[in-house]
Amino acid sequence: MESLSEWYRDLMDSRGDPRVKDWAMMSSPLPTLAACLCYAFCAKKLGPALMSSRKPFDLRNTLVIYNFVQTVFSAWIFYEYMASGWWGDYNFRCQLVDYSRSPKAMRMANTCWWYYFSKFTEFFDTLFFVLRKKNEHVSTLHVIHHGIMPMSVWFGLKFAPGGHSTFFALLNTFVHIVMYFYYMVSALGPRYQKYIWWKKYLTAFQMVQFVLIFSHQLQVLFRPSCQYPRVFVYWIAMHGFLFLFLFTDFYKARYNKAEKSRLNMGLCMTVLEDSSKNGYKQEDSSVPNSYASSAADAFVRRRPVT
Repeated sequence: MESLSEWYRDLMDSRGDPRVKDWAMMSSPLPTLAACLCYAFCAKKLGPALMSSRKPFDLRNTLVIYNFVQTVFSAWIFYEYMASGWWGDYNFRCQLVDYSRSPKAMRMANTCWWYYFSKFTEFFDTLFFVLRKKNEHVSTLHVIHHGIMPMSVWFGLKFAPGGHSTFFALLNTFVHIVMYFYYMVSALGPRYQKYIWWKKYLTAFQMVQFVLIFSHQLQVLFRPSCQYPRVFVYWIAMHGFLFLFLFTDFYKARYNKAEKSRLNMGLCMTVLEDSSKNGYKQEDSSVPNSYASSAADAFVRRRPVT
């Protein structure tokens, strides 16, 4: 146990990036882990219990505002990633982490922290399900993937806040701009939904994202001179492969008429439309929303749904 404790302290204090050590939530993984466990407990136990005797909330206006804020927030993070390296300075073949305290290196590290923070704001996707008593959408895999993303991103921020692997975050934030904009327009109602006729192509758009992610990561393996940490290359490439498979399966199930019967309704973010019964139509489940949770739901094909 003493050796394990020494190894942990050495890992946190000596091998972590000293620039981010004193940033919020970065001195130890325990606060992030606690937040993830609290999220899981609230999503699966506490939230449904508190809502069991209450009527579902009408969140149409809230969803419009939330998706608008998420769209702007994602756009800002994307811009910061571009401005701090990916617009002309970074090498797409092999980009090491700049651990200096130069303005641009610090800007990149700061952007990585905000991307990490954005994984917590996505918890609201699940909260809105609970408040609307759509507990059938809060699957175990939905909660697991939403819950582990902050922890997964934490390690990248702690040890490599910049460099080659931030390409996946760059693409992911760009996809989130499109996704949250789509859901914002959907939440506005049928008057505006005619402008999002392109929803079918969003899943294909995400599939292209995953191909670019794992291709960009794995090409480093064919460059022995590139000293970027291989552990991050393998980890992110694995995500790309997994999510490509899951979204391909979702796409076929959603748009193949012969397979539609095996698909239940479900998505990561709630979309409100009109209905003759209660003012809303059925929720639109044709487009997955978030990077991780939508892929998880597509996996079981009971949550086709980030």
